[in-house]
Amino acid sequence: MTKADIVSKISDKLGMEKNDVQATVESFMNEVKDSLETGENVYLRGFGSFIVKTRAEKTGRNISKNTTIKIPAHNIPAFKPAKVFVDGVKTNVKVK
Repeated sequence: MTKADIVSKISDKLGMEKNDVQATVESFMNEVKDSLETGENVYLRGFGSFIVKTRAEKTGRNISKNTTIKIPAHNIPAFKPAKVFVDGVKTNVKVK
């Protein structure tokens, strides 16, 4: 499912203009992104949490040069689904 599909479905369900729904969806995504970029987690009860995770410093390898490199500690965005969300997927989606 793409952003356009989400906008279309919400527009159909609520009877709103697609442009209004698209602006709302994009505004929501920008707010989540901006919050994470400032180090603030976003908690959506019943859906999940968008959080900032810290990755520890580690040693990696550059295979082409056969050298060891140091990968510095860094932060990454992550999503942790709510228990209700996980349970719904477990019960409704068949294993392939």
